[in-house]
Amino acid sequence: MPKLRSVKPKELIKSFEKLGYIVDRQKGSHVILYHPLSKRRLTIPMHTKDIPNGTLLAIIKQAGLTKEDFSKTIK
Repeated sequence: MPKLRSVKPKELIKSFEKLGYIVDRQKGSHVILYHPLSKRRLTIPMHTKDIPNGTLLAIIKQAGLTKEDFSKTIK
């Protein structure tokens, strides 16, 4: 099982955009992404630091991905 590396919020949003998610809206310091086919919504915190590992795992789980699938999209 691959170990997840630290990811900046902007980098995370770009990787989910590659998967078909679009930026729906932003409320405060959180960006809401929407996938038109699966009707899933993801909330990404837009802070200056890296996304904590627990939060990253929760976002990946909400998207219905595995760590392996996500590792392939992020470079």
